Amino acid sequence: MELLWEITGWAGAVAMLCAYMTVSMGWIKPGTTFQAANLFGSCAFIINGTLHGAWPSVATNVAWFLISAVALLRMRGRQETVAVEAEPIVVPAYVTTDTGTQMVIPRPSAAANCA
Repeated sequence: MELLWEITGWAGAVAMLCAYMTVSMGWIKPGTTFQAANLFGSCAFIINGTLHGAWPSVATNVAWFLISAVALLRMRGRQETVAVEAEPIVVPAYVTTDTGTQMVIPRPSAAANCA
């Protein structure tokens, strides 16, 4: 069982270092993938540190976990807000419907196109 906890700790180290390297090298943006890797890594370090009695490491990784969790929740909230927003496009006056009124065609915002 002890081997499992060691593997867990090393997997957390690899996840966090890979996330940091890929963002630092510009290979990925600091988004949900980065935060999820940090969340996983901090959980793994919390487990490993607790079993080894490394309390400063555990405290640091609890803070790391909370930062990543809050960041993921905030990103999720922004994605839901962006998906709802839409700007109407007013068609020029010479384009009319059968009733002679102008048509309004909704256009998604630029931020929604990036998601």
